[in-house]
Amino acid sequence: MCAIAGICNSVDAPVSVPLLKEMIGMLRHRGPDEWGIHTGNGIGLGNARLSIIDLNRGHQPLCNEDGSVWITFNGEIFNYLELRKELISRGHIFSTHTDTEVILHLYEEKGEDCFRDLNGQWGLAIWDQRERKLLLSRDRMGVRPVFYTQVGKSLIFGSEIKALFTHPEVGRELDLAGLDQIFTFWCTLPPRTIFKNIFELPPGHTLVFARGNIEVHPYWHLRFSQPAEILADGVYIEQLAALVTDAVRMRLRSDVPVGAYLSGGLDSTIITALINQFSGKKLRSFSVAFTSEDHDERAFQHEAVQFLHTAHEQIECGYDDILVAFPDVIWHTEQPVIRTAPTPLYLLSQQVHDAGYKVVLTGEGADEILGGYDIYKEAKIRRFLAAQPNSPRRAQLLHRLYPYQRNLQKTPDAYLRRFFRATAADLNDPFFSHMPRWELTARLKTFFSDDVKSELAGLDAISELFGQLPVEYFSWDGFSQAQYLETKYLLPGYILSSQGDRVALAHAVEARHPFLDYRVVEFASALPSRIKMRALKEKYILKRALGHLLPATILQRPKQPYRSPDGRSFFTGIGEDYTSQILAPERITADGIFDSWAVSKLIEKFRAGDAVGVKDDMALIGILSTQLVLDQFISNFQRGGSLCNEHMQNCAVS
Repeated sequence: MCAIAGICNSVDAPVSVPLLKEMIGMLRHRGPDEWGIHTGNGIGLGNARLSIIDLNRGHQPLCNEDGSVWITFNGEIFNYLELRKELISRGHIFSTHTDTEVILHLYEEKGEDCFRDLNGQWGLAIWDQRERKLLLSRDRMGVRPVFYTQVGKSLIFGSEIKALFTHPEVGRELDLAGLDQIFTFWCTLPPRTIFKNIFELPPGHTLVFARGNIEVHPYWHLRFSQPAEILADGVYIEQLAALVTDAVRMRLRSDVPVGAYLSGGLDSTIITALINQFSGKKLRSFSVAFTSEDHDERAFQHEAVQFLHTAHEQIECGYDDILVAFPDVIWHTEQPVIRTAPTPLYLLSQQVHDAGYKVVLTGEGADEILGGYDIYKEAKIRRFLAAQPNSPRRAQLLHRLYPYQRNLQKTPDAYLRRFFRATAADLNDPFFSHMPRWELTARLKTFFSDDVKSELAGLDAISELFGQLPVEYFSWDGFSQAQYLETKYLLPGYILSSQGDRVALAHAVEARHPFLDYRVVEFASALPSRIKMRALKEKYILKRALGHLLPATILQRPKQPYRSPDGRSFFTGIGEDYTSQILAPERITADGIFDSWAVSKLIEKFRAGDAVGVKDDMALIGILSTQLVLDQFISNFQRGGSLCNEHMQNCAVS
């Protein structure tokens, strides 16, 4: 596993070695084992390697036997042993035992089609000297990021935007259209990012840069087509159990110990139980507990630990912990967020690192692909209500949603009807499942300054998303449409980035996600919707397939999504002065993104204890994190971070 960066010229001009070193120095601010670069005419590749497989391998980007193909690679290929065996049978000779070298030889064998054979999570670059072309590739689900920009005749790329910003010709300017998307969908829509002219390679895509031209095309699609033959439930249940079990087995391949995140929820407990089936040693598990009772799940974590007999470590996260770590989190997420949820996971990865672990397995992805989210349940209830919109009995079902949001439970039926848009006319909206969420988030745009509102007047984030939909989307049932939106956009754009890759690798921890094995995803996407959510029972098939591995209390517990304390964290203890500085009226006015009067009123609301509900929390966190992005990446960006100066002596130049 490494973080990557590089420069590719369309002519044979040499790449600046000091600049390439500076780019690498900005990658991943804690714990890489090795640093390395390769330069040649027109190409410069660099990586910051965290040794997980083949610990004795050098830190340089790898090349084939004659030096005509080079690779720099961020991630893991979990089926590399099977691919290696096949490639050896075809005459390929290996000099290392890494998964990285497997990709090299597979590219020699199959060219760009090689990515279809990979089972893993990756962001990589391959330089083909013979063809004079550079390939960038990103894994199917978007676990690992890849960013790029073009300056003149050069393509500059990396797994972090801050590496690109070290180049003196790369501008640093906020993209208001990207901000508008975050304040609608919680994430940007690739290739757009929060910065102008900085682009994100979409999941499941390949970029080819040759002769100064960029071409981007998909090698994999997320599809929800139903099978021609519907099988008995028992067949699906057995197949899912086998696939998830094998996905766990493959993700335990490592030359270093592997741990697990154990939240006390269904998904992480299943993954932990499956690890126990393959491990002969006592498994180390890790979790977050909260001082806030509304967010704390330690009772269920304790139940899981007692049942599975893991060696468990738990950190307790309070309001001040979130406050102090939040700026560091934004430095690593490289974009605004509207919830504090990435912050406790950032602190958790620090504990995993301090415990001496580099790899953890998580339960991420099960909710998206197997029907676990409340938004799927919400859409089913809304569709049921829309068939008889005046039915008082059906309207009562809206109160069964989000039991952990107490204010919503007290809301009158008439308001809930309006908020959840449950009318017959709404059923024709292709975004029926997500419109209440998006409309709630979009209300945060009322805090934009008049200048920003004017500049965004001609843009429509939802229309841009509509233009990305595949034709077959409109033939899918409503449940599948909701899954597509959640899995295609929010999963890679927010959950796997801000809550996953960025905060884990900030402390040199690699998270692996068995539920996001592409075989599991393809299997789940072809399942009948009824077996994923039976009536209002979420993840029905998963509970049937692997529920026997869990204690009854966890199997039967109500769905509790991962949440953390939000706005209150910035108005307790040391938070007052901090928040006053970041959101000072003169600072807000100078930056020009938000209306200083509206922000001041929001702050007064929090100080008076009158801030209630999700909207106020999201507004505060969204504004605060945007101001931190402006400060860290635009106003006060420091090229060549401390790690660059500290570790560059370890870089070798070929």
